[in-house]
Amino acid sequence: MPAPDSPSEIAASSVHIPFSFELFPPRSAAAAHTLWDTIQQLAAVGPEFMSVTYGANGSSRESSLEVLRYILDETSVHPLAHLTCVGSSHFEANRLVREFLDAGITSFLALRGDPPSGAVESDHFLGDLGSASELVQLIHRVQTERAQYATLASRSASGGGAIPSSRQKVRVAVAAFPNGHPRSKRSNQDVDTLLAKQVSGATIAITQLFFHAEDYLGFLEDTRAAGVTIPILPGLMPATTPARLERILELTGERRPEELSRRLHASESSDEQVAIGVEHAVSLCLEILAGGAPGLHLYTFNQHRAALSVLDGVGLIAGPTSPESSNLKESA
Repeated sequence: MPAPDSPSEIAASSVHIPFSFELFPPRSAAAAHTLWDTIQQLAAVGPEFMSVTYGANGSSRESSLEVLRYILDETSVHPLAHLTCVGSSHFEANRLVREFLDAGITSFLALRGDPPSGAVESDHFLGDLGSASELVQLIHRVQTERAQYATLASRSASGGGAIPSSRQKVRVAVAAFPNGHPRSKRSNQDVDTLLAKQVSGATIAITQLFFHAEDYLGFLEDTRAAGVTIPILPGLMPATTPARLERILELTGERRPEELSRRLHASESSDEQVAIGVEHAVSLCLEILAGGAPGLHLYTFNQHRAALSVLDGVGLIAGPTSPESSNLKESA
């Protein structure tokens, strides 16, 4: 069945289109309080999962784990932990994965991570794990080792244990780069890299931000032709201010969306800028869903209003004026 290509068709369709959100750990107590509310607002619309970023070299390990635990304990949404392996030894990476698994986290986004500032591309900064594919394999291996020693309480008088009849599996996502990773050396390297991640045990991919539908759809076509079969979720963020757009472009190196940029910079109204950013994101979502995207992954910047407006515009959730979605309204 072809994907619906308008909000009304999506709302009326029986096709289930999953969506998910990305969050980052709060940097202050005030930001934490706001984040808990944001998580509840996002959880209310039934996302497939919420991912939580992990600072460079593990700088936000404790705060990332705190957010993941909050999602696990206070919502019905599946938490997904970002993990990086740059600079880690096998022992450190193994211990970190076990810590997250022991906390009840069974979904991960395995990333190689960026080198330290000023580092040269060499084995000195990479550590024992040289790629995200190796981290994917490590996560599966650690879970398998843990499962081998898991026991269930026995009903026998001896009080012994029994090996579970089934073992809990982990879900391991990886990153994908429709317009090429900054360190890619050839045009098809990112396709080959994603295929290698799939072979290593990745179960889903999430793309870097992009602003042009043809970038994602072309990458999707190339990866399918190369043998990649795992779902490739498009990663999107509504640019709701000129400053945010410029920052996104600076961080990602993506092609400038000229019309969106022109309209944002021409507007002096913050409300109008939000509407412009949401409108562009909705149009982009509809085009890539019609082209075969298996769902949507929204980078929220720890704010729920724009992300929910995009999902409303696409037809994946009830509008903010509907009785069943009154809990999405933000307090004045």
